[in-house]
Amino acid sequence: MKNTDPEPSTDEVRIVLVDDHELIRAGIRSLIGEKDGFVVVGEANDKSQAASVVQCEQPDVVLLDRELRAGDGLELISTIHEACDTARVVVLTDSQDPETHRKAVLLGAIGIVSKERSPDLLMKAITRVHAGEAWLDRSITASVLVELSPRNKNRQVSPDEKKIATLTGREQEVIKLVGEGLKNKQIAERLFISDITVHHHLTSIYSKLEVTDRLELVIYAYRNGLATLPA
Repeated sequence: MKNTDPEPSTDEVRIVLVDDHELIRAGIRSLIGEKDGFVVVGEANDKSQAASVVQCEQPDVVLLDRELRAGDGLELISTIHEACDTARVVVLTDSQDPETHRKAVLLGAIGIVSKERSPDLLMKAITRVHAGEAWLDRSITASVLVELSPRNKNRQVSPDEKKIATLTGREQEVIKLVGEGLKNKQIAERLFISDITVHHHLTSIYSKLEVTDRLELVIYAYRNGLATLPA
């Protein structure tokens, strides 16, 4: 039978959703489906799925959840851009921490939307971002503009800055406590997590900072301001 369905419009904003909560994705998918000119072309709930879907669909916009169970969603920004260098990343977050927002922008996000905002505002953000504009919280706009101003434009971002930018907030807390001389069990007690979780954090930290053991981590942390020498 001949397919009588209308051909998809080439003018539609093609969107990929990256969120590990199916209910959240369903809600956003429904919202976007109600708007003319927008279409969800793919969904993912973790890093590997995100890379595959983005590479396959080559979307215009990626809506990325900042808080993924499998890790910091911001770590996916570079992965998304490697899979589709024209995709514009909009981060959805509960965090009001300006440093988190600033980090997202410096890693390559062009938009940040608080989950407390209205659905209409999210659609407005998608529209603006697709048009080539940035959508940022007013509280961080000034600091980001200073960071990206012509005066700083030619400043080369050091390899260490790039590595540190991949650390999650929890990983930075662990590094700070390692710098204070705490052992894994003490760190676990201080952060109300298990010894195994501390071990997993350290494994991730070693990989991201390219250090091989605790001593190298401590030296790296002192040199880069991630920890301070005990008094």
